Amino acid sequence: MSDRDEPGTIGRRVQQLRADRGLTQRQLAEPAYSPAYISTLEAGRVRASDEALRHIADRLGVAFEELATGRPAHLVTDLRLGLTEAQRVLAVGDTDAAAGQFTGLLAEATGHGLAEERAAALIGLGDCGLDAGELDIARGHFEQAEQVLTAAGAPLPARAPAVRGRAVSHYLAGELRYAVYLLESALDELNRGGLHDPDALLLLYASVIGPYMDMGAHARAAQAAEYALALAPQAGDPALVARMHRSVARTLLAEGRVAEADASLAKAAELYRQLQIRTELANCHWMRGYVYAQNGDLARAEAEMREAQTMLTAQRATLYTSQVAVELADVLHRRGKSDEAAALLHEVLSDLSSERGALHSAAAHRLLGIIAEDSRDTEAAEEHYVRALSLLERAGAVGDLADLCRLLGDLLRRTGRVEAALDAYRTGLGHRTAPGTTTLGPAPAQPPL
Repeated sequence: MSDRDEPGTIGRRVQQLRADRGLTQRQLAEPAYSPAYISTLEAGRVRASDEALRHIADRLGVAFEELATGRPAHLVTDLRLGLTEAQRVLAVGDTDAAAGQFTGLLAEATGHGLAEERAAALIGLGDCGLDAGELDIARGHFEQAEQVLTAAGAPLPARAPAVRGRAVSHYLAGELRYAVYLLESALDELNRGGLHDPDALLLLYASVIGPYMDMGAHARAAQAAEYALALAPQAGDPALVARMHRSVARTLLAEGRVAEADASLAKAAELYRQLQIRTELANCHWMRGYVYAQNGDLARAEAEMREAQTMLTAQRATLYTSQVAVELADVLHRRGKSDEAAALLHEVLSDLSSERGALHSAAAHRLLGIIAEDSRDTEAAEEHYVRALSLLERAGAVGDLADLCRLLGDLLRRTGRVEAALDAYRTGLGHRTAPGTTTLGPAPAQPPL
């Protein structure tokens, strides 16, 4: 057995169990072994064979695994059942209860030296942190999980969920380039190294689509979406397939394929309903609202986004709730409800910052600037545009930067500051003419599809 304890530890365990049961060395040894052999084993001077340990375990009335490792029988199975239950609790939206379960499981797995289960508990805690918007805490859990798996010699496919978690925490914090770097590096290593695990590849390709889109790297996002769609039939995890459909919908929409985007979201929503993953189901309502908004169906967009907001609020997913509120405010503004939109934006800005939801914080300031312009408050509008510009420059969100520079330039021109307006336009043109892919380096190696 590869992970059995050292001979001295096993020897002391045998001696303690034998004494507890009131057996002599002869009674423990017979009929297959001699008392001298048991004496040598208890002194830690011999490494017992599996056959010998099975004989001794049977005489002592304990499981072979417990004798060889000190772990109670069925411990690993019980831990994995506990992890599955904690994931179910997180899926239905009870983040606090799930975090408590993962914490207990982490302590037990750590106490028994079980690397795989310890990493799974850390990843679960990281996912709880993402749902709660505690990005630094989440990132720490994902990093620790990756370190545990690396020390245990786990291959990259097994580490992929931890890598993805780290990348998502950086992405939500507005660190787009680093998120892309983490995901692309892992994809390249998987594909070049022949580690063609469909679940790991699908997880990473689906996760990189969002950062690509926000960086303006639409061609690379579309390519990742095509790979994800091709990998989906090979994947064994329906939650991964559902997440992929939700991510791919964004690229389909960018290409004007609205019906296909809506169909992908419908598939994702159905899978999430079957799995009862309420946070992801809420995100599907959010994304469908986005699709409807882009297609001009504002009433349905508002209904979908309000449903998403209600679900996320109930689950106390504070960061995601704030993000969907920004997009709901945009729909409200477009429907002529600007006062309600502004009030909603001011409310959520207290939950967003440059380190936490930077892109949606910038979107909130951009929309507040537009609303201020509509009410002829140019000073407030300029202040909001400049704050949004700072956030987007820090995040490297190229496509949004170009649009914001146009808004700021138009405002400056209308207020007579022509030279400052020209500077804003030039900045915007610089971002518009530089495709997002040119800032990313070579694309990862392609998977064998």
